[in-house]
Amino acid sequence: MHQMSPDMQSCIDECLRCYQTCLGMASNHCLPAGGKHIEPEHFRLMLACAEICRTSAHFMLLGTAHHKHTCAECADVCEDCARSCEQVGDMQACVEQCRRCAESCRKMAA
Repeated sequence: MHQMSPDMQSCIDECLRCYQTCLGMASNHCLPAGGKHIEPEHFRLMLACAEICRTSAHFMLLGTAHHKHTCAECADVCEDCARSCEQVGDMQACVEQCRRCAESCRKMAA
C-alpha cells in the first residue's frame, strides 16, 4: 500500500463518514419522514452526495492523482447537500458531516 499522508487519511475518514451519514439519513430519516424530506431535488442530492463521497474515498485509497478532481467535486456537492438539509430542517447531523467533509476535500483538491 502507498504511503498516505495524515491529511489524506483524515479526508478518507470524513468521506466515508459522510457517505454513511447521507445514505443512512436518506434511507432511515427522509423516507419515513416524507414531505419535503423526499422532494426529488433534495433526495437526489443526498444520494449524489453519498456516492461522490464514496467515490472520492475510493480514489484516494487507490492512490491515483485523479482524487484531486473527485475531491473538488465532492466539496461542492457536500456544500450543496448541507444547504439543502439545513433548509429541509431536522437534519443537523447531515449538515455538520457534509460541511466537515467539504472542508477536508477542499484541502485534498488543492
